[in-house]
Amino acid sequence: MEKKPLGVLAALDAAKTQWYHFTAVVIAGMGFFTDAYDLFCISLVTKLLGRIYYTDPTSSKPGSLPPNVAAAVNGVALCGTLVGQLFFGWLGDKLGRKKVYGMTLAIMVFCSIASGLSFGQTATGVISTLCFFRFWLGFGIGGDYPLSATIMSEYANKKTRGAFIAAVFAMQGFGILAGGIVALIVSAAFDHAFKAPPYAVDRLASLPPQADYVWRIILMFGAIPAALTYYWRMKMPETARYTALVAKNEKQANEDMAKVMDFKPDEAQEQQEKVKTNTAASNHQFGLFTREFLKRHGLHLLGTTSTWFLLDIAYYSQNLFQKDIFTAIKWIPPAATMNGIHEVFKVARAQTIIALCGTVPGYWVTVALIDWMGRKKIQLVGFVGMTVFMFALAIPYHHWTLEGNHVWFLVFYGLTFFFANFGPNATTFILPAEIFPARLRSTCHGISAAAGKAGAIVGAFGFLYASQSTDPAKVDKGYPTGIGMKWSLIVMGFINLVGFCFTFLVPESNGKSLEELSGENEAEEEAKGGGRDVSPV
Repeated sequence: MEKKPLGVLAALDAAKTQWYHFTAVVIAGMGFFTDAYDLFCISLVTKLLGRIYYTDPTSSKPGSLPPNVAAAVNGVALCGTLVGQLFFGWLGDKLGRKKVYGMTLAIMVFCSIASGLSFGQTATGVISTLCFFRFWLGFGIGGDYPLSATIMSEYANKKTRGAFIAAVFAMQGFGILAGGIVALIVSAAFDHAFKAPPYAVDRLASLPPQADYVWRIILMFGAIPAALTYYWRMKMPETARYTALVAKNEKQANEDMAKVMDFKPDEAQEQQEKVKTNTAASNHQFGLFTREFLKRHGLHLLGTTSTWFLLDIAYYSQNLFQKDIFTAIKWIPPAATMNGIHEVFKVARAQTIIALCGTVPGYWVTVALIDWMGRKKIQLVGFVGMTVFMFALAIPYHHWTLEGNHVWFLVFYGLTFFFANFGPNATTFILPAEIFPARLRSTCHGISAAAGKAGAIVGAFGFLYASQSTDPAKVDKGYPTGIGMKWSLIVMGFINLVGFCFTFLVPESNGKSLEELSGENEAEEEAKGGGRDVSPV
């Protein structure tokens, strides 16, 4: 016999969509807006960093970041994010979602500003300082993943939960778009105010001293949206599911929800006796490192970690190295034909167009359809779409590099982003917040997200080297020969295909309560009646 959920949880599942649901989306979503801005804005300024700190005036080409430096600048924030996801995911289950939520935002605000203030007397000093603060910036960003997803899933009702969690994540698209727009405005303003010739005309004059402010302003802007939402994040109450199921205080859960939603605490008072029963049963609840967790959720965790890992190899490769792909197909002119600031403008324009036409629409199509189609189906469709369009770009790759064919390349390239976001980039974020027990939900989401960032690190470092030309004469300075852009895209297509296969390990969560999905009611009933073996491994 299925056990009925606690009164407050049943009321949350059946609650009508209210103003506070939208407020929670904005508060949590602005964190993701900042996360995406901070993670991806670095790709807009790496070429400028190379010119400022590594230009050799005797060379016919402007400076670029050496391979080890480029890998560190692009990947260090991802390393910090991975650590932050594991740490804050665990802490969110131990201390509560609310207590940890403001901490991550404060770290992000401080480190965004500090990244832009990276100073040193040598290039190594500046870059080292920048990497230090971007690691800790990533650490704060990492905490936002499990906490935002868990908080939104625990506030939402059963009917529209998918759309609300997806809407939080969709703010990532606006963050990527905002990064491009800010870079466009800043670079256009500086390019207009401080006229400079192309590098090929005058190597020294092509980089005015004021160019050093451009990348700093772009990086520091990420602190603004995070700072603006800090107060409201601190005003959010603890989620009722954490308070009732983990802290075992249903009365407080009722009172907290009554403050922010159209919710009557008396509706669930008759359930108070049930809390005592659950508290007694909680001594038998299984932990993460137990046979019972492995039996109930082992394959689920393998499914969420593997699909997120595989997705992010391709997704972050595309996002962080768009500028290199655009240069390879000659959409962005050769570096020597531009001055340093104008190159930032060209890179930002290209990335903004892709974000506007492919990235942002994909997120919001997911929001619109996820509670109708279901999570699993969208993830399968997304992986298939990414695979098809990756191969469509890769197989006739030489054709796309020819004059006049760039438009269709960009259309197909934009569609890979569309299907990433109307697909696994959204659903891998949503599913771990729904299918695990409340006491382990934030931890398991953090583990899944950390697996994703491990994939992102593989993509960021691997693509940097793999995409180098097979012709030694065409390889960027300091790099060994790679497998070329064509084969790099083919490899990513196969990675997406493997992600499609691993999707079958995750359950469909559409239309079910969190307690039904996690098996908490069943687990508590079994614990009450003697239960199964829950001895640790």
